Amino acid sequence: MGALTLSLAPPDHADDLSRHVRRDADCESFEVAVTGARCAGCIAKIEKGVTALPGVAFARLNLSTGKLLVRGHDFAPQAVLRRLRDLGYQARPFEAAETLSAEDAEGRFLLRCLAVSGLGTVLAMGLTDAVWYSSDMAPALRQGFFWLAAVVTVPASLYAGRPFFRSAWKGLKARTANMDLPISLAVVLALGLSLYQAANQAAHTYFDAAVMLVFLLLVGRYLDYRLRDKARGAARHLLALQSLLVRRLGPQDTLETVSARDIAVGDRVLVAGGERVPVNGVLEGDTDLDVSLVTGEVLPKAVSQGMTALAGSIVSGAPVVLRATARVEDSLVADLARLLEAGQQSRSQYVRLADRAARLYVPAVFVLSTLVLGGWLVVGASLSVAVTSAITVLIITCPCALGLAVPAVQVVATGRLFRRGVFVKSGDALERLAEVDLAVLDKTGTLTLGMPVLRNAEALPPGLLDRAARIARASSHPYARALAAAAGPGPVAQGVTESTGQGLSRGAERLGSAAWIGARGDSPLWYRDGDGAPQGFDFSDVIRPAAPALIEAMRTRGIRSEMLTGDRADIAARIAAEAGISSWQAGVTPQQKAARMESLRAAGRKVLMVGDGINDAAALALAHVSIAPGNATDISQRAADMVLRGDDLSAITEAVDVARRARRLVLQNFAVAVAYNLTAIPLAALGMVTPLVAAATMAGSSILVTLNALRLARG
Repeated sequence: MGALTLSLAPPDHADDLSRHVRRDADCESFEVAVTGARCAGCIAKIEKGVTALPGVAFARLNLSTGKLLVRGHDFAPQAVLRRLRDLGYQARPFEAAETLSAEDAEGRFLLRCLAVSGLGTVLAMGLTDAVWYSSDMAPALRQGFFWLAAVVTVPASLYAGRPFFRSAWKGLKARTANMDLPISLAVVLALGLSLYQAANQAAHTYFDAAVMLVFLLLVGRYLDYRLRDKARGAARHLLALQSLLVRRLGPQDTLETVSARDIAVGDRVLVAGGERVPVNGVLEGDTDLDVSLVTGEVLPKAVSQGMTALAGSIVSGAPVVLRATARVEDSLVADLARLLEAGQQSRSQYVRLADRAARLYVPAVFVLSTLVLGGWLVVGASLSVAVTSAITVLIITCPCALGLAVPAVQVVATGRLFRRGVFVKSGDALERLAEVDLAVLDKTGTLTLGMPVLRNAEALPPGLLDRAARIARASSHPYARALAAAAGPGPVAQGVTESTGQGLSRGAERLGSAAWIGARGDSPLWYRDGDGAPQGFDFSDVIRPAAPALIEAMRTRGIRSEMLTGDRADIAARIAAEAGISSWQAGVTPQQKAARMESLRAAGRKVLMVGDGINDAAALALAHVSIAPGNATDISQRAADMVLRGDDLSAITEAVDVARRARRLVLQNFAVAVAYNLTAIPLAALGMVTPLVAAATMAGSSILVTLNALRLARG
């Protein structure tokens, strides 16, 4: 290899959208980053609007990641972006790095608005409480407090209310009404009425009600953002893998650092030890690969020149050059990302009762408020009284209690499970877990400990294990670590040399593969000292102690169990028999696991998937609900709805029990929310409550829902 020079290629900012269109044999696809979509109504509007364009055959929006996938023939990418903007949404070609940055910016924006509204609420309540609790206050002093409240709340409400104002305005420009429109009107009208009241020296204003309403709603909006951020965590991780910087070999073997998305078919890429393979390619040398992304197995695999390395594999041996055979969007990582997003998309379409009720909110609130306004004017009331009553209706009908009916129970349930060692990540995971009728479990690292354990130690000649362990302690190879663990603490041999893909040597001693030391047999690791007889070490994975009890507990709850693994059939059969599982499949790829989830879902099964490997991520996302053990890979933990903090599988059984009880409490909370609205709306329409009381009553209904949910914390 010649002299190496390092340069950083600038990103491609070309305006030509054709490079963002992926062309397959049967269709063209275009990925768009969409900002502003928040509910099932947004999904339907976007997909319907884009599908109506010429040449577009399919459009699917992933609400968790904000990615819209468009497929068809001879459609115009510019027309897709223009249609989305006409519908009131921000849209741009999907780029992994830019999307991650935009998502982080949204969270920071919501947090700033929440902080401003919280401060405004505290100050406004302090100023107006002085008026409420001082009936003999002089009119001039009272007006002074009102104007001070105006100085605080008007800018705070207008600044903090921007998430709602922007959404409402975009909807109006697209000639549609969303749930943020009545909220925005309630805030603006409450501020306007309060300014009018203060200017006319009235006895009451509602500045505190306006800013408190913004604050309460922003709490829900920010929690929703955090929930979505967790839901798309695995997809974010895969996006990060696709936006890696890699070293491409140019003419005369010069090195240039470029983004993985700039690698074309035929490019040569240098991958050092410990780095991930950025794209699928053919190796130009020998090394070791961690291929857990494909098989889920933890042991590295020796590969040689001419073999194929898949994107996402980790080079655990010597640095190697590979020639790309696919672009990053056609790699295994991209395939897993698409499978993962498909699972999250199906999950986002899980329609709850609260969502269905909320669809009627906007038209019902506008009709009701208009009737109240007109009714008061008809009976001869002043404009101030009529407007106040209409605003009160807008505030008091805010569906906070309805919206909290599910989350309040989820918070209590997740807190209880957290203390038990189960971390619940997805908002409606418990709701889905209560419906499960089939459990699909991975083998390695889930039903088993996921690490090799020496099983023939007692058959070894005396002292041989200690001699081999001294050499093994000098290596981080999984078999070497297992051998050292079996021997226990001890010294490390000096002068050990490691040969990539072969083994360890020290003088006449060798520890490695059978071919390297001249042995015959099925053992994966051998030891030989000079001309002495070779001795093999046999390893096996060990089933978790709690696994059989988990399978039996699932069976008693009406949940059948099935095992999927990428390991060999003989090993799978042994583990399945020990766990008490009669249905299992071996040699399964990540795509086949995902396909199995799809087929089970098509058959109407509600599947709980439990897995720990990167190769399980897509299946975890496609399952009805998913759990990852505490030792799972980062991407699997991100893809799963729940993560076990420890290795105790019995916590899964308790999660099922808690989920089923939580479902009953959710239905009770819906009844509380309905009863509140049936009582509060007539009072607001008849002018028997003020906007401030309406805001407080709205909060009170939420407290009732929360208190009912707290019952789940007991026992």
